[in-house]
Amino acid sequence: MKQFRKMVYPYLVWSTIMIAVPMLLILLYAFTTQGNTVTKFLFTFKNFKRFLTDTTFLNVLYTSLRIAVETTLICIILGYPTAYVIAKFSEKAKLRWVLVITLPTWINMLVRTYAWTGILQDDGVINSFLSIFKIGPIPLIYTDFAVILGMVYNFLPFMIIQIYTSLTKMDYSLKEAANDLGAGPAKTFLKITLPLSMPGVISGITLVFLPAVSSFCIPRMLGGGSYVMVGTIIESQFLTAGDWNFGSAISLIMAIIIMISMYITKKVDKGEKVEGASV
Repeated sequence: MKQFRKMVYPYLVWSTIMIAVPMLLILLYAFTTQGNTVTKFLFTFKNFKRFLTDTTFLNVLYTSLRIAVETTLICIILGYPTAYVIAKFSEKAKLRWVLVITLPTWINMLVRTYAWTGILQDDGVINSFLSIFKIGPIPLIYTDFAVILGMVYNFLPFMIIQIYTSLTKMDYSLKEAANDLGAGPAKTFLKITLPLSMPGVISGITLVFLPAVSSFCIPRMLGGGSYVMVGTIIESQFLTAGDWNFGSAISLIMAIIIMISMYITKKVDKGEKVEGASV
């Protein structure tokens, strides 16, 4: 037991330096002004008030949440059927398809996103193909469509893998019992498969929504410089404007939103488990 505790110490030190200290610095900067005079301005809410009372920043927050929700819904719509079909394959086929789905994630996100800029350009692959039929060019790049497409492409594997994992862990004897009791395919899916796979759906929502709402790389590359989301504002405040106080306040607001989202998904997950147990 003592040896096990000693093995934990390096991780605790690493977590303190790389996670706890930066979070404390963000908290400190969020409640200070530009001068960083801690003793005088420690309890000011000026940075939070600036964000929550400016309609421009609120519109950016709304856009970020909307894009993240739309991305998550599309990932569920595309990811669930894909995971459901893969779960029905043989073991070798399952491993092969999981490899195909996860293979793009081995490539850096910047490279994958940059590839889409060439595909969606006015003279890119899609518009070049449409020009054969005398269509276009259709404006695809620097639009909501391009940003959502980039996010779905990057985050969809996380949704598929989570749902697939839940489906493969499911006790298929329950489906057989439902069929023996006269339940049709649709009723079996709604009463057995869907409730038992909801933990995977909830985990997938968490893994897609959280990075999507705070993303800044994809909106910048596929949305253009004029397309602003919360992640873009945070990046510009730290790296361009040099206003670490305001950037930290926005980061703290987003952290609170993310924690609320995680709490809601956790409550929904518990509710699904209770309902599934009662069924």
